[in-house]
Amino acid sequence: MPNVSPPQFLASVTCLNEAQLVLDANVDIIDLKNPAEGALGALPLATIQEIVKLIDKRKLVSATIGDLVMDPLLIEPAVQAISETGVDIVKIGFFGSENHVACALSLKKQILNGTKIVAVLFADQHPNFDFMDNLKAAGFYGVMLDTANKSSGGLLNHLSLDALSSFTQKAKSLNLLSGLAGSLTVNDISLLNECCPDYLGFRGALCDSLNRRSEMVLNQVLNVKDTLLLSF
Repeated sequence: MPNVSPPQFLASVTCLNEAQLVLDANVDIIDLKNPAEGALGALPLATIQEIVKLIDKRKLVSATIGDLVMDPLLIEPAVQAISETGVDIVKIGFFGSENHVACALSLKKQILNGTKIVAVLFADQHPNFDFMDNLKAAGFYGVMLDTANKSSGGLLNHLSLDALSSFTQKAKSLNLLSGLAGSLTVNDISLLNECCPDYLGFRGALCDSLNRRSEMVLNQVLNVKDTLLLSF
């Protein structure tokens, strides 16, 4: 059954100007990351702080910690540093298949202290949806699916709609915010809405020549926004 309301619109931005653009376009979630540094490349802390100040709590702001090795000794301080910039949500990529549980549980103290964390699983790395039980136990705020290798095709090239629906349903059963991303296009929106995610995340579809490393284009942001509104 499709959503009774459209999924929220997450737009990933790289700089102050793009943050202002998507703020003016009234997107729901402003996500901060550096596409030049990988799937979840991190922006400089100073840039994140500037954007947080610009947004000034008018929208939810999330930020990634970077494409880090799954080692609690790396993950914990990275989460702390991003959290201290004042973002609302910190996003962590759970790459590969090793040390996921240890990394998740190592963040329990930060979560208890108020840090909201969203785990990013990767559709092109055989994600284990049972891991969401560990995320719930650690107190995570949400979980999303993305793609790690941006040259290997979008989300729907790796997981079926049935699998994506299973993912969002399990997330909802655990009271975890659910998101879908991964080189999504405007044409994916109506299909993915059937999976009932809480939000859909976009970068390349918002950019010049549909290139995630290019500048964001207002008309393409508005096109995605309008399509989301018409998708239910």
